[in-house]
Amino acid sequence: MKRGKKNSDAGDRLTNSDTRTGSSELNAMMKPSLSSMKTMGLLLAVLMVASVMFSLSVVLRDPPSDDVIETEAASRVLQSRLHQAIESDGGLSEKKAQLGNINLVPSFDKESCLSRYEASLYRKESPFKQSSYLDYRLQRYEDLHRRCGPFTRSYNLTLDKLKSGDRSDGEVSGCRYVIWLNSNGDLGNRMLSLASAFLYALLTNRFLLVELGVDMADLFCEPFPNTTWFLPPEFPLNSHFNEQSLLRNSGNPMVAYRHVVRDSSDQQKLFFCEDSQVLLEETPWLILKADSFFLPSLFSVSSFKQELQMLFPEKDTAFHFLSQYLFHPTNVVWGLITRYYNAYLAKADQRIGIYIGVSESGNEQFQHLIDQILACGTRHKLLPEVDKQRNLPSSQVLNRKSKAVFISSSSPGYFKSIRDVYWENPTVMGEIISVHKPSYKDYQKTPRNMESKRAWAEIYLLSCSDALVVTGLWSSLVEVAHGLGGLKPWVLNKAENGTAHEPYCVKARSIEPCSQATLFHGCKD
Repeated sequence: MKRGKKNSDAGDRLTNSDTRTGSSELNAMMKPSLSSMKTMGLLLAVLMVASVMFSLSVVLRDPPSDDVIETEAASRVLQSRLHQAIESDGGLSEKKAQLGNINLVPSFDKESCLSRYEASLYRKESPFKQSSYLDYRLQRYEDLHRRCGPFTRSYNLTLDKLKSGDRSDGEVSGCRYVIWLNSNGDLGNRMLSLASAFLYALLTNRFLLVELGVDMADLFCEPFPNTTWFLPPEFPLNSHFNEQSLLRNSGNPMVAYRHVVRDSSDQQKLFFCEDSQVLLEETPWLILKADSFFLPSLFSVSSFKQELQMLFPEKDTAFHFLSQYLFHPTNVVWGLITRYYNAYLAKADQRIGIYIGVSESGNEQFQHLIDQILACGTRHKLLPEVDKQRNLPSSQVLNRKSKAVFISSSSPGYFKSIRDVYWENPTVMGEIISVHKPSYKDYQKTPRNMESKRAWAEIYLLSCSDALVVTGLWSSLVEVAHGLGGLKPWVLNKAENGTAHEPYCVKARSIEPCSQATLFHGCKD
């Protein structure tokens, strides 16, 4: 049998030739090669020994400093966290990733704030589009945070000048600050005023510092990468610049104080006038006490109007985008939210949130409100009608669609009455209805830490609704909920003589809290 083709290649010919010449020539050729290899091996061994001795002498003569070791260790930790974030999120881009309308920066440690990455799993996609200019400005603001944040060289320099009252033309950091004072009011108002203060900081290129308060760090993750937005405890706010001294005008040109509340004096309301803003431009430190939603009033400042139009082409989306950017529940609060959602709401085809801000009073008024809520829900196809004449729905109209009703109320009676309506009577079309309420606590009147966490969880769960029915828009909790979720709630009309009539409810004009109401001011323009 032939072992190759007739027209073999050069390699085949070489092989055939080797088999014919035999092994004597091959052994003769290998002898000098083996001798050369031994010589090269000895040379390499000598070089390796010399290299090791040289390295030891360098290390012993000039060991690395502790700073170098710590820097390298920190670098390895940061690289490890970044790698974990990329792997666990299915491949974040090197610079940033985007979930919905929220930009994510890989320098965040995902495990330290799960809600930042998982929020889109619990809320439907926003129908509103964030402007590219807002995205750009938020990135610029994050750069400002890295440069001017607490304990940076710029921060320390500006703080030293504040303490001394020095406004000389010497070394200047270029950083300006606005300090938001924690009013310790109810959670909803704090969130509304904090979002307003952040927008003001964004418009004026100031660094926002947040007074810590009793529970802020337990409720919200840090919103900015590689820095903190909390005012350091060492800041001399109480010892040198307390509210009383600031109101008396301390005479320190480095600091200004403004009190922005709905019942504030006419003098304080001038904060929203152009002249007042011009005076504040050169003030490095602005201390701002606010306990209300003053964001809409910023639209009345003439120098801000063009920038605001670029940031928010749809004016009433301002709080919606800013709240989703700023307010990420901590892991403890996120655990409350996700456990409740997965247990009671996740499997439903539709989730209906109901906020009842009216306490139980007389039996007649109580029942009128229940009837009005049910009439509003059935009229607008949010809640199914019940058939009180049959015990079971007709098999011909059996509908297996499910709805989960989530009730937020400090009074348990409303929840029990609505639940009993759908427990005791079948729906006309056979829908499966479940009614839930997480707690009977009155969060607005309970300052304890755990109650604040539950209140924040309840706000968030309401914001995850597909539709929202509310007794009124005067509650800050419901304002945050529908603003955060981008929802226009159905608002019950006020009953006349204790009896409600058509229309039982109307849809709110805006997703924004307070429907963009502005604070009164006496500006010349």
